Amino acid sequence: MADVAGTRLYSCYKCRNHVALQDDIISKDFQAKNGRAFLFSHAANIVAGPKEDRLLMTGLHTVADIYCCNCQEVLGWKYERAYEESQKYKEGKIVLENFQIIKEDT
Repeated sequence: MADVAGTRLYSCYKCRNHVALQDDIISKDFQAKNGRAFLFSHAANIVAGPKEDRLLMTGLHTVADIYCCNCQEVLGWKYERAYEESQKYKEGKIVLENFQIIKEDT
């Protein structure tokens, strides 16, 4: 996230660490356990936890929780593997839960 001047971005709600650009949103129609979530093609300043199989609303997926690299707050998850063909487009993508991020203008 080297040059973000004039760009809308999303930050960790807890420490304001920049984690994603608005331009990288693929979908705003995702549902997480605690409410709405966005699917992003990329994210930055995050670390991934261990991979685990998780039964989600759209089927079985291998996912890794995503943490803010600054404050270690859980922000969402990364799709590592989708077992159903119709869900393969999610592989490698990041879901950030809306209540864990804030939108900012630079």
